[in-house]
Amino acid sequence: MQLPAWQTALAEAFNDPQSLLSYLQLKPENLAERQLAQHQFSLKVPRHYAELMAKGDPHDPLLRQILPGGEELVDRAGFIDDPVGDLQAKQQPGLLHKYQGRVLILTTGACGVHCRYCFRRHYPYQNGTATPAQWQSILDTIRNQSSIQEVILSGGDPLMIHDPRLAKMVAELRALPQLKRLRLHSRLPVVLPQRITPELLELLSSNRLQSIMVVHTNHPNELSPALAEACEKMRSAGITLLNQSVLLKGVNDDAETLVRLSEGLFEIGVLPYYLHLLDRVTGAGHFEVESNRIESLKAQLLQQLPGYLVPRMVREIAGEASKTPV
Repeated sequence: MQLPAWQTALAEAFNDPQSLLSYLQLKPENLAERQLAQHQFSLKVPRHYAELMAKGDPHDPLLRQILPGGEELVDRAGFIDDPVGDLQAKQQPGLLHKYQGRVLILTTGACGVHCRYCFRRHYPYQNGTATPAQWQSILDTIRNQSSIQEVILSGGDPLMIHDPRLAKMVAELRALPQLKRLRLHSRLPVVLPQRITPELLELLSSNRLQSIMVVHTNHPNELSPALAEACEKMRSAGITLLNQSVLLKGVNDDAETLVRLSEGLFEIGVLPYYLHLLDRVTGAGHFEVESNRIESLKAQLLQQLPGYLVPRMVREIAGEASKTPV
């Protein structure tokens, strides 16, 4: 049986710093530190995403997001393993309930790319995801809470789940009468656009729930023609497209980059939604942007963009009833 193209591409992803650096024509410097950081949180980079990086540029903003480094090994005050309070919000394995009217299902611990700033890089997925054996219990819990109108599929990345299993999950959620919306948060359209298959489009468009895809794009260099094509297919299937970004030092912490990102997203039919301040997760302190720079960036975006293209700048604080505007 032939694997779908996206699974074949995923199997060919880079998974060690030396081979990635060699592909990018970069010197394999600080390999011992990189290997140690990778031991704590592994490297995974699909070749499509690597192709978007500038060869010979050690400061490429896409490379910075995914290359393990010694900075991750530095202890920083205030940085912890569960910065957004996922564990305290866990209602049962695989089900988080933080905000009124919606719940989040951790469908898998697998991702198509390992971002070094990931706020769940230390999450205990081995006992915290929605296994097939626990799925019925999750459905029963949602069914018994009539105030829940929206389900968010997250992870890891929910699009790492194969279409047949994902179709079964969506069909069973669709059968819950109080649900109105199904939201998926995914980085795969950006790093592995082949994942937007006809089967995926069919299962998301042929259900009574309003489907929302929140893609995760941080830099305009990620806006590839393949991503634009995938977004066009999703829009044609009636899927609402939003984007969330993370503000990252050395990646997108300047107004010109953020303006180009918002305008580029809108050109491919994606509405800027959230610009998250960095979640203070252990190992990601080198990505944090200084508070005075944050205020300056916010003012510049308001000056340079129409209101509908200004992403909402927010911080997630554990235990709060909503994201906190900045």
